[in-house]
Amino acid sequence: MKAAVYYENGDPGVLKYEDVADPQCHPKGVVIKVEAISIEGGDTLNRWRGALATRPHIVGYQAAGEIVEVGAEVTTLRVGQKVATTGAHGSHAEYRAVSARTAWVIPDGYDPRLASVIPVTFGTADDCLFEFGRLKAGETVLVQAGASGVGVAAIQLAKRAGATVLATASSDERLDRLKAYGLDHGINYRTDDVVKSVMRLTDNKGANLVVDSVGGSTLQGSILSLAYRGRVSMVGAAGREPMQVDVSTLMGGNRSLSGVFLGAEIATDRVYNNIARLIADTARGDLHVVIDKTFPLERAADAHAYIESRQAVGRVLLIP
Repeated sequence: MKAAVYYENGDPGVLKYEDVADPQCHPKGVVIKVEAISIEGGDTLNRWRGALATRPHIVGYQAAGEIVEVGAEVTTLRVGQKVATTGAHGSHAEYRAVSARTAWVIPDGYDPRLASVIPVTFGTADDCLFEFGRLKAGETVLVQAGASGVGVAAIQLAKRAGATVLATASSDERLDRLKAYGLDHGINYRTDDVVKSVMRLTDNKGANLVVDSVGGSTLQGSILSLAYRGRVSMVGAAGREPMQVDVSTLMGGNRSLSGVFLGAEIATDRVYNNIARLIADTARGDLHVVIDKTFPLERAADAHAYIESRQAVGRVLLIP
């Protein structure tokens, strides 16, 4: 099969389009013919500095497609079904093998390209807001990197839950596009001081919850933007800066900082059922998947470079 692979970490230019061996089906897994690959923020981070589990390495968490092989111990899935899948790596390819436990059947008639985005992206946003963020109706949420895949999902989910939603992005144009998904107030972090803007927009009360997928110096701003008893859900390091922050202000305001990693619980009943619910909600039109651009798989390097240019709103897809 064809795949986008690399032999060493680095910038998008390390990605090459090559022939590699087809994946093997585990007795408790399935193999899918990939129809769409959702490039996650973690995919670009892993390409940049993550461990190479294989050589050449095929990066990638998420892909959707049609099941072409089912493991001997799998009774819940069958050949021919369309599924959205997650895994530690292997999405940037024409075929991928995954555990049956991390494959969700796509409702009939729903576009696999849209479904490919949902498990990690919407599952992570939901955990940041509710499982660990304990969001309640009437609270104020700040979503850092609101135009990212997780950011767009978090804006929608928070608005649906009755929150006032603030978000940051790198341009006014990107912020304007987010209004259609529930954004109440946008903050251009290139031109405005985020902490001062949050305080101005909340009458100096601060945000009850911050979803931060950026880390680094942005995380310090998230902490300083909190209201009394406010919470930060830290869920990434997209900024690629050292995580050096002063947490002293947490104590005086009875605030809290929680790390969130969906992968730690991805195979639990709670997460599996929650992602199934989010897929159903999105297929019904209650939530919306935002796809900014698609690239053919052979142009994976261009797709990664486009993501890192911080122009996208929502997810970027690869199509084999």
